[in-house]
Amino acid sequence: MLLIRETLIAKPGMASKLAKLMQEMFEESDDTARVMTDLTGQFNQVVIETEYEGLEEFGSRMEEYRSNVDMGKKMRDMGYTDMYQTGSREIYQIW
Repeated sequence: MLLIRETLIAKPGMASKLAKLMQEMFEESDDTARVMTDLTGQFNQVVIETEYEGLEEFGSRMEEYRSNVDMGKKMRDMGYTDMYQTGSREIYQIW
């Protein structure tokens, strides 16, 4: 089992808007995700956690997202790339 943790550093004033947008995106997908914002630590941080059985499942899910033209257009129209400055992805093995 893998835990995927994606961290986005939002522009000032955009963390809650970005978190809400990410939550709405995952509500429309088959994935179960936790979308979190910071209470302590680095400001304007949005963290998204998902779990997959392995790298194959994660890779196929990412390919589905890339090929979903409607979802990509919706995300671009909502301006999500204008809401954050940078991001990173961590992949953990769950034992």
